[in-house]
Amino acid sequence: MGVMSEGIPVCCTACGRRHRYTAPSYPCACGAPVAPELDPHGAATAVTHRVWDEEWIAVRCTACGTEARWPRPELGCPCGTVLCVPVDPAAAGRTGRSPGSRVPAHRAVPVRTARDAVAAAVLHLRGLGHRDVRRADRPPPAGIGLAAPGIAAHVDPTAGRTSVRDVECLWLTALAESARGVHFSLAGYSVEARARADRLGVPLFVLTPDGLARPANARARELDTPAG
Repeated sequence: MGVMSEGIPVCCTACGRRHRYTAPSYPCACGAPVAPELDPHGAATAVTHRVWDEEWIAVRCTACGTEARWPRPELGCPCGTVLCVPVDPAAAGRTGRSPGSRVPAHRAVPVRTARDAVAAAVLHLRGLGHRDVRRADRPPPAGIGLAAPGIAAHVDPTAGRTSVRDVECLWLTALAESARGVHFSLAGYSVEARARADRLGVPLFVLTPDGLARPANARARELDTPAG
């Protein structure tokens, strides 16, 4: 996948309206922008249902060779149809320089949707050294669950403050899986939730509109501080 993605024409399968679509770029761990290479000869398809594994595609950075998973390109037509934009299948095999072993610095992804919030949380966890981040096998009662070896994370992308119940559910999930629980919230936390997280030792992060994960308690600040 290349660092730039040229716009391609996209035809709505429902109303026939034609659009010009350019895929958004995302920051690689090395700092270079990456974007999926679109297929100008492919046909867009309507998104009728959501499957987690199909929500993400592999994008390889040509600057450092690192491959990461990002949200697949989608376009919302004014008629209400959501279109899955075709990606060039030949680009998946292209590589750049061999990736290094250095743990990357934190990078940001602007947050406009719930999927963006999840992408920002995934990127922050990768920046902390957790490379194999995936959707949790058991979804939480609220929000979105993520998992990596030794990590259980919940993402609350709603406009309401995260409740004490949400923090307790994450703590119980992490306890059952012998993992560290980490919580990300878009709107912040209630006073009770912060107090309970401090007692339970749960790191709390707040996702800013520009996609940064800001520590919201002492445990999160400790987690964000490099060892040594």
